[in-house]
Amino acid sequence: LFGISNTKNMYNNFYKSDSEKHNVFISYYHKGNQKYRDEFETLFGHLFINKSVEDGDIDSDNSDEYIKHLIQEDYIKDASVVVVLCGQNTWKRKHVDWEISAGLNKKVGGYSGLLGIHLPTHPDYNKDKYNSDNIPARLADNLKTKFAKIIDWTESEEIIKKRIQEAFDNRTNDDLIDNSRDQMDDNIE
Repeated sequence: LFGISNTKNMYNNFYKSDSEKHNVFISYYHKGNQKYRDEFETLFGHLFINKSVEDGDIDSDNSDEYIKHLIQEDYIKDASVVVVLCGQNTWKRKHVDWEISAGLNKKVGGYSGLLGIHLPTHPDYNKDKYNSDNIPARLADNLKTKFAKIIDWTESEEIIKKRIQEAFDNRTNDDLIDNSRDQMDDNIE
C-alpha cells in the first residue's frame, strides 16, 4: 500500500509540473546566434515546451507571405511566451520582427508574453540600460509600454523560470501591447 501511494504521488507531482510548462517560442537570428539558442535550450529546455522554428524547418525560397503564414499557424499560434535572443544584429532581421508581431497578435492564437534577452555579443550586455536602436523595434516599443522586459543572458534556471513566468502573467495586460508598427519588408543590411 505504501508503494502504491508513493507511485501515485510521484505521478501527480510529475503531471503537475509538466502541465505548468509554458509553450515558448524562441526568436533569434539563426546565422548569428544559433549557438546561444542551442545553449538556451540545453540549459532551460526542461522548463518549457519549445514551439520554435528549427534551422531548416522553413525553406527561405518560399514567399514572404507564405513564411509569415507558417510562422503564425505552425509555430506561434500555441506559444504563450516569445523569448527574443538579442545579439548584435537581431534587430535587422525581418523574421524576428514577424515572430514578435505574431506573438502580439490576438488573431494568431491569443497574446503571448514577451521577454528579450541580451546575449553576450550584444553591445548592451552587462549594462544597466538598453539602447532601443539596437534591439528589434517592436520589442523596444513594448519595453516602453512595460508589456515586455529585457534581461542579460544568464545560466540561472531560477532567473529564466521567473522571467518566463512574469512574461506569461503579463499577457493579461494586453492594453500595454504596441503592435502598431508596420512589419519589416526586408532585412537591414
